[in-house]
Amino acid sequence: MKFINAALFALAASTTSVAAFAPAAFGVRAPVSTFDFELEAKKSIEDLTDAELKGKKVLIRCDVNVPLDGKTITDDTRIRSSIPTIEYLKGKGAIVSVCSHLGRPKDGPEDKFSLGPCAERMGELLGQEVKLVGDCIGDDVKAAVDAASEGDVLMLENTRFYKEETKNEAEFVEKLAAPFDLYVNDAFGTAHRAHASTEGVTKFLSPSVGGFLLAKELEYLDGAVTNGKKPMAAIVGGSKVSSKITVLEALLDKCDKVIIGGGMVFTFLKAKGLEVGTSLVEDDFVDTAKAVMKKAEELGKELILPVDIVVADKFDKDAETQIVAVDAIPEGWMGLDNGPESTAAQKAALEDCQTVIMNGPMGVFEMEKFNKGTFGIVDILADLSKNKGAITIIGGGDSVAATEQSGRAGDMSHISTGGGASLELLEGKVLPGVAALDEK
Repeated sequence: MKFINAALFALAASTTSVAAFAPAAFGVRAPVSTFDFELEAKKSIEDLTDAELKGKKVLIRCDVNVPLDGKTITDDTRIRSSIPTIEYLKGKGAIVSVCSHLGRPKDGPEDKFSLGPCAERMGELLGQEVKLVGDCIGDDVKAAVDAASEGDVLMLENTRFYKEETKNEAEFVEKLAAPFDLYVNDAFGTAHRAHASTEGVTKFLSPSVGGFLLAKELEYLDGAVTNGKKPMAAIVGGSKVSSKITVLEALLDKCDKVIIGGGMVFTFLKAKGLEVGTSLVEDDFVDTAKAVMKKAEELGKELILPVDIVVADKFDKDAETQIVAVDAIPEGWMGLDNGPESTAAQKAALEDCQTVIMNGPMGVFEMEKFNKGTFGIVDILADLSKNKGAITIIGGGDSVAATEQSGRAGDMSHISTGGGASLELLEGKVLPGVAALDEK
């Protein structure tokens, strides 16, 4: 990857967590006609001249889809992650208008999904007012943008207040792009969606380029998968084989070692002929697990499963627990975390690795009784990065939340802002929001 800036390395991000073991010239341009591209070939804001930015009306797609408790932001990391790009644009004299979604509004505007709190927090971080415009399209938006001065920052209201946003409807796209001169995509978390604000507007705004956060995500995630230093390892956790099988197979091709964790472990254990009690199992994917193990053996790759498990008599924070070997899970008990011997084995396996990608937790880290496996492997990765200079990448989703909770986020090389986008990039899929950007 070529386009990156020193400011990028200050960024880190998190996403909402869920249980891993739960049982059960400026102007119009032609449309992009192909997604066959190289990430290195995409333009970034640093490829634009000062004249291309000064006084220009910039629409920037950020990801400010932050968790809220009422109107209170409980984690502002995604907003903080957008600041370097916005500061750069401001410094070049651009008029900046931020667009984003928040939550999943069902039928038009809903006050609980208003970007008001996000505009307020962004203003605090920038040290200036960020005016919330009450819509994302229409005369009010045009008036607000036209009235703004160089260095001003506006935030348009939630794009998903219109169903046309996710459908990428041409008429809506044209209205969204109308007040602006150029487009910047800095929302990696939605880059895997061909929505109006992520892909559609590039058909009407030129230049369309990437921001610093998007560049950093691609630098680490795509760079690690295609050119990561060896030995390379992947840690794949989460509840279901069905949701991770594609990324698991892709990483098995690229990595020397793959550690399996989370609820998906028990489908693998069942595939090995072991009893798993009442643990989460996807019976329809037992044969898939067998095929993965066979593939690993044929490729000469190391597929690492737990050797001991923390089991519980129920899925509850107050459940009775015990630590048992994987071949001794009692009837009526469910596995909810890795045991200490598993963590020790993982540490030994990762000791010589130069690149490690983690996607998914090892257990139900939201419950204190079942967080040691996840926090244990987070500590291993953090120490590898801090003490040995290994590249450690937390690839989105629950593993990000676990890393943040552990207090070791600052020791990782990179923490991704994307859940689904991270998965799809690791799987080797093309991201529409990136494919649509200008070539260098």
